[in-house]
Amino acid sequence: MCFSPYKRLCHWGPLTALGIIKCVTGMTIHCSNMWWPPSSSLAGLLNSICFLSLSGLTLYNFLSASFNGPGFLPLGWTPKNEEDTEFLQSCVICNGFKAPRSHHCRKCGRCVMKMDHHCPWINNCVGWKNQCHFTSFLFFAVCGCAHASIVLACSLYHGIHRVWYQYYGTGLEPVVYLNMYTLVFCVFSLGLAVGVVLAVGMLLYFQVRSIVKNITGIEEWIIEKAEHRQRDDIFIFPYNLGFWKNVKQVINLSGDPTGDGITWSVLDSCDQYTLTKEQLSQKQEKRQRTRVYRIIKPATGNWLPLFSQGLWVCLRPPLTDEPRIALQIDDTVQVTRWKKYWLFGEKINNKDPKQRIRGWFPRQCAVEMMEIKKDE
Repeated sequence: MCFSPYKRLCHWGPLTALGIIKCVTGMTIHCSNMWWPPSSSLAGLLNSICFLSLSGLTLYNFLSASFNGPGFLPLGWTPKNEEDTEFLQSCVICNGFKAPRSHHCRKCGRCVMKMDHHCPWINNCVGWKNQCHFTSFLFFAVCGCAHASIVLACSLYHGIHRVWYQYYGTGLEPVVYLNMYTLVFCVFSLGLAVGVVLAVGMLLYFQVRSIVKNITGIEEWIIEKAEHRQRDDIFIFPYNLGFWKNVKQVINLSGDPTGDGITWSVLDSCDQYTLTKEQLSQKQEKRQRTRVYRIIKPATGNWLPLFSQGLWVCLRPPLTDEPRIALQIDDTVQVTRWKKYWLFGEKINNKDPKQRIRGWFPRQCAVEMMEIKKDE
């Protein structure tokens, strides 16, 4: 059983990340002591110190990003000026309004300030408060695993050809002894290290791009919709202040966030609610194109409903981590997104208004209800 504050780590994501860090670090130290012993030369000592520093900084920033969290908007938050509420979206679950750049995370159950995304590896959201530590974690993880890949690859090569070096070498080559178990573990650790460099390196690229443009992943989606929406004026993203100002808002030596997570510096031609006004307009258009469907066949809520819905539904799922919802016959759903075999919507006959049931379900389970307009 896990107790606070370590409860945050009792999840497959952090446990997997910690396991990879321990595995790569332990095997790299073991091989480094044979391939380039720190006791034999100053260069070997510096090599070990450099790698251990990268490993330590990776672990420190990982734990800081997980434990510090993204910064949650206070429950029931409202702006100081009540007139500003007309420019903000409300959150039924948090019983308040969403501050600019804040979004509700269904996994955390709270509104997150400057929410970028929910990361399963730290079992927390990435946002205003922990973005610096999260980016530092990605950076040091890539650098540390790149270092480990070189050490492990060289050690593996010398270990496999150890006998050849004994007979034909100069005698100055390092002696790396690997038995069957350490050989397998070395190959496994090398695979993990290379995988981290490639996969986490890609995440680092997207995170750095987000920082230099001062835009989150959610805001990119909002801007994309704004550019394709019919409007009289050109939408200007208010938070892109230039390279250095954008970077200074996130990156610093302490890792502490700047500002309060609610009020943001914006371009002269914009105001604090430029983005929220655009969001409200998009929500209004979304409500206008919403269609009501009635469920005629139960939906199990499974990600691959092979036996209940058939093969084609399983082979053409929506490529998103959004939930799948279970529905019963005669349930009604407000549908806002359509795929060939799937629909996305919100169940509207739910007794508890704070418990919003939204997600994907098979299209063949529902039929559209014709709206009958009543004369007022």
